[in-house]
Formats: sequence, C-alpha cells, structure tokens
Amino acid sequence: MFGKKQVLYFLFFCSLTIGNAQKGVLFFQTDWGFEGEKIAFIEKAKAFGYDGIEVWAPRDPSQQKEISAALKKYNMKVIFLCGSNPNLPYEESLREYISYLKNTFKLNPLAVNSHTGSDFYSYEQNRAFIEQARKLSNDYGIPIYHETHRGRFSYSMPETIKYLEKNDALNLTLDISHWMVVHESLLDNRADLLDKVIHKSRHIHARVGFEEGPQVNDPTAPEWEIALKRHLAIWEAVIQKNWEEKKTITITTEFGPPNYMPTEPITRRPLSSQWEANVFIMKTLKDKIKNMR
Repeated sequence: MFGKKQVLYFLFFCSLTIGNAQKGVLFFQTDWGFEGEKIAFIEKAKAFGYDGIEVWAPRDPSQQKEISAALKKYNMKVIFLCGSNPNLPYEESLREYISYLKNTFKLNPLAVNSHTGSDFYSYEQNRAFIEQARKLSNDYGIPIYHETHRGRFSYSMPETIKYLEKNDALNLTLDISHWMVVHESLLDNRADLLDKVIHKSRHIHARVGFEEGPQVNDPTAPEWEIALKRHLAIWEAVIQKNWEEKKTITITTEFGPPNYMPTEPITRRPLSSQWEANVFIMKTLKDKIKNMR
C-alpha cells in the first residue's frame, strides 16, 4: 500500500520510536479531522512513526471491534478520550459520565483522557466527576488524566490548582494552549504556578497556541517561533519531571482541523496541513529528547 519512499520513512521513524520508548516517551496521533476509515488512519499513523493513537472511545460494539483489530494488526497502542456532557444538568451529566467511563475502561486502553465537568458547575459538583473517575480508574487499574481545557473544571490555571491542592490523586493531561488563550499570555511570569501543574501532568496534548487563540496557523512559520519555544520549554519540563519519577510520559500531537485551523475567507481553505503540523511537532520533540538527560 506504501511506496519505497514511504517504507524508508517508516523504518526511519520506527528507529526513533524505539529509542524514545526506551527513554519513557510514547507518541500518539489524533484522528481529529481525519477523513477516512479507522484502519487507514492507524496504518498512516504507524507509517509516520507514532506509537499509538488517541481517539474518542467508541460505544458501538462494531466500531470497538474494528479499532481493536486495526490496533492489533499494526501493533499500536491507544489512549481513549472520554468526557462529560456540560450541556446537561449536573445530575444527569454525572450519571452519563459514569456510564461512558465504564464503557471506556472495559476497552482496556493504555490510559483515558477525560474532558471533565464544566466551568458552570460548582467546585463540589466538579469534584464529584473527579472522584467517580478516580474510583473507576482504581477498579480497572487504568490511569485517567483530566485535560486542561476551556469549558471544563480545568479551564484556567488558578482554578485547576484549587482542585490539585485538595485532590492528591488528580493527574492531568496538560494542554497548555488553552491557558495561553484564557490568560492572554504565554505564562512567562507564572513559574511557581506552572510548577504545581507540571508536577501533576502525566500526558501532554502538544499543540501550539498563543495569546489570542488555541492554535497557530503553522508551527513552522518564523512569526510563531517565540510561542513554539515557550510550549517546547513547558513540555520538556513535564517530560523531565516524569522521567525523574521513573514514569513513561505520553504525548499526543493535537493540531486540529478547521475551525481550530485558521482558514482563508470564503474558500475556507486551511492555511497549512494539520497532519504535517502534528508530525513536525513530534519530530521536533524527538530531536529535543535526544539532548535531554
């Protein structure tokens, strides 16, 4: 299915992947925006050097079997996304979240990444989601990480720290791009607060945001060099912290399609390639990792 050039790329990226896995780093690709069958997505992710994929947990049994078979065929890992519905009343949202989590854990992923609660729920209401996730994670023996995300309990850095300080078992997926927008800054003068977050971050969503948006139009463009370097520095700190604790860090490259990806007016043509942006971030991080430790 792939030509000679793609096979060479595959072998090259595989060699990098093995080296990174030995150092305790695994890279995952998002299927967000991918148009095609899951097996084609998984095959392509494998060919470009990813260790696994991150996708929303399927509820349909036929989809579950399809993904499971493709993962086995290409020897790929999976992190499943799962989330609560913030548009529902609190009690209904919590019941639905528990049901979805149980379904997700039964699929036996490497880990679960959760979009948890709502910025409209109270502290105690959001904490109920976190507590139910903790219990189910312990029951199934699979880690769950709560993503820093606008619209969720973790929509801002100060709010997230309130939960971290009162929930020792709370671990995060750090998507720092959201907070760049919320706080309208690259968080250069927030080292003390960032350290508290980095200490509890076990998974990274690697996308470059900036003061006015969650995604730059092209991470390779020189005008975004400062933003790129800032994100890389934070991601490296998370990687190093997990290594110090003898943990494997997982990273999902998560540049998204329109409307996350800026487009031309009227034609709505994307300003850059989402897939190429994600591969660029993975390769850049792999190069950085070579010089760490």
